[in-house]
Amino acid sequence: MSDIPQQPTGPDPATAATVVERGLGRRAFVQAALATAALGTGLAAAGPARATPGGRARLPGEVLQPGRGPVDGDVYLPSRVEEVLWGYLPRTTDAPVLRVASGRTVTVDTVSHEGILEDQGRDPVGWFAARGVPRDQVLDDAVAIAAGYARHPRDFDADGPHVVTGPVYVEGARPGDVLKIEPLTALPRVPYGVVSSRHGKGALARQLATPAGGITEAEVMPPVGTDGRATGDPTRYGNVSVFTPVARGRGGVLRASLPVGTGGNRVSWPVDCFPGLMAVATVADAPAPNDPLVNSIPPTRGGGNIDIRRLTVGSAFYVPVVAEGALFSVGDPHMSMGHGEVALTALEGSLRLTFRLTVCRPGSGDAPSVAFRYPFGESPDAWLPIGLSDPDGYRDGQFVDLDVAARRAVVNALDFLEHDRGMDRSVAYAYLSAAADFEVSQVVDRTVGVHGVIYKDHFA
Repeated sequence: MSDIPQQPTGPDPATAATVVERGLGRRAFVQAALATAALGTGLAAAGPARATPGGRARLPGEVLQPGRGPVDGDVYLPSRVEEVLWGYLPRTTDAPVLRVASGRTVTVDTVSHEGILEDQGRDPVGWFAARGVPRDQVLDDAVAIAAGYARHPRDFDADGPHVVTGPVYVEGARPGDVLKIEPLTALPRVPYGVVSSRHGKGALARQLATPAGGITEAEVMPPVGTDGRATGDPTRYGNVSVFTPVARGRGGVLRASLPVGTGGNRVSWPVDCFPGLMAVATVADAPAPNDPLVNSIPPTRGGGNIDIRRLTVGSAFYVPVVAEGALFSVGDPHMSMGHGEVALTALEGSLRLTFRLTVCRPGSGDAPSVAFRYPFGESPDAWLPIGLSDPDGYRDGQFVDLDVAARRAVVNALDFLEHDRGMDRSVAYAYLSAAADFEVSQVVDRTVGVHGVIYKDHFA
């Protein structure tokens, strides 16, 4: 269990969101961001700010190495080699690395898998150096995890990619409860991210297009297995990783950018940080030598790699508890993501995330009724009923069917409107068709997802 001492009580979310450029490393941090790409012209011409629910994403003023820089929560949890799982979720039988009281806040240093995976050489210093990033801008915990072969022996073709930090034991949580997970602040730990396509697992299963520019018939078929180039050396699989710098644009808004052609023009977009993976322990298997691991890729009833871009700062994510203490874990930090996450990954980048973790009892009214059996989201402006194609697929294999996910999202939306809002079910069905949205969460996590968007101002 972590022996990090408890920090003084952190600021509330509104106060925390105003903290800018703390620490002594601002000059080096910004210089690194500017050095990684020609950002100036494209970012200076960027459009107006796009505010996130909890305030715009902010650069903290320095690279957030472990133990350095601002901590917004009551307790701080680093990602130590011996206290993270790589590619798997904590089970109900796993020992917690930290204990917190319900309603308290915890700040977690999450580590992105990009730059440390086998197809990138499992050498973040070398991989990022080839893209202009100096050693002091590469996170020490990422380097340590990548080098931790004894703790993290891996099968690149089978294991999940995510570095999962936890589990955190939330006092008072018990089976039958719901854990309410609220992201309060999100700080980029580095001024860059990476977008990758690997294993033939994006929306397009193999190469992007034929030489003539048309899509082949194979391209529109569901991806099967790996990309077919398993030479035994993952660096030769033909996977593609696109390095993406982030920096302040006009008005101080944090933006990511990529080149457009060869003329120096760039496309840029606002960064909106969030954790792609938030989970509680999923299965209640008894301890045994063959106690099955839970792969981190497919989302489950306990949350996991849910990949919903609306679950950013200011949101809430509700998941049913099946273990004493809930056993919360987090990973897959995203700097931004489009609905669908079509290339396989979002803009992946390590984040310092602060959460409030609260236990909700049955009958208390503190959580949507659906959340006691299925994950459920909420943003400041909407309720987000979630549908997954196969939320129990980690046991017997997943199937990829957006129709199933969409139908489950609609059923969960109907249950919420009927039981929590008091609507007649047939009227609720009509309302959903006339006024709600259903968005594709992601199409790449084996178990695919759809979520509804029920706007709160419709019920004012």
